[in-house]
Amino acid sequence: MSSRPTIKEVSKIAGVSFKTVSRVLNNEKHVSEETRRRVEEVVARLNFRPSHAARTLAGRKSFQVGLLYDNPSPYYIYHVQTGAQQRCTELGYRLLLQPIDSQSPDLVSNVLALIDETHLDGLILSPPVTEATALLDELDRRGLPYARIAPGIRQDAGMSTAMDDVAAAREMTAHLIGLGHRRIAMIRGLESHASSADRLAGYKAELEAHGIAFDPALVVAAENDFASGAAAARELLALKDRPTAIFAGNDDMAAGALAVAHESDIDVPGQLSIAGFDDSDLARAVWPPLTTIRQPVHELAAAAAELILSGTAPQPRVTLEHKLMIRASTGPVSR
Repeated sequence: MSSRPTIKEVSKIAGVSFKTVSRVLNNEKHVSEETRRRVEEVVARLNFRPSHAARTLAGRKSFQVGLLYDNPSPYYIYHVQTGAQQRCTELGYRLLLQPIDSQSPDLVSNVLALIDETHLDGLILSPPVTEATALLDELDRRGLPYARIAPGIRQDAGMSTAMDDVAAAREMTAHLIGLGHRRIAMIRGLESHASSADRLAGYKAELEAHGIAFDPALVVAAENDFASGAAAARELLALKDRPTAIFAGNDDMAAGALAVAHESDIDVPGQLSIAGFDDSDLARAVWPPLTTIRQPVHELAAAAAELILSGTAPQPRVTLEHKLMIRASTGPVSR
């Protein structure tokens, strides 16, 4: 036996044809459970690893999926990557990670070059790449399967996984109002992210539902990272009538606001409540730990990979639930 077992050796020991082994390795249907179990046992015993090159030649597939991302939050991207990676590995595919500038005029040509060079079987687009309409048009023209995580526009394009950002922002705003806050500020994220607009809309809708007038001076734009969140917090806390609560559009910006509060000797949550969005690892690492919205980023990415690789009906939509995570960074308004 060679140092590296071959698919022929697997088929001989399992007592099945080469094609049957291939079907099992590719998770194809029309294989009995007993045969599948026998082949998998031999594969495990021999520690067999199929050659991607051979699989590509046999099935005209690369068994590779690309993930495109352009997001300043390392915590968000980490969970997108791990969620997609886990599901691709389970289904026998490799995940190629490709950072990209979603605002670049060369975006489409760069992505098409990636597809042509690697012969990808599909693409996962994370926000804000999900909003690149020219890229969506080209992928549709080529007929390449793709899934978008949290698409804000053109929701009819491709397949998608999402949560309800408007409802989540409303729930967080309602939580702060329930604690007695009326001067609630918002640090909104990048305008190029449709989710930022949805979260702002939810915040405004909940204020209106409680008869609280919207004050545009209490909304400051930032860039979804720690530094811009800190800068926005300084601007808000310099107001003559400063807010009693700050709701940031992600945890990175909320952590920036929390750092500014500490620098300014403002007690959190005694004098100022701070809330975030995402429930990233950062939300539990800062002090006090952040009240935030748990966005199921890992699950959204895994579901996106599943949509591409499972061969489901065209343009399916997967919607997952958010959860309000109440921690020590929010409390009753000081009287």
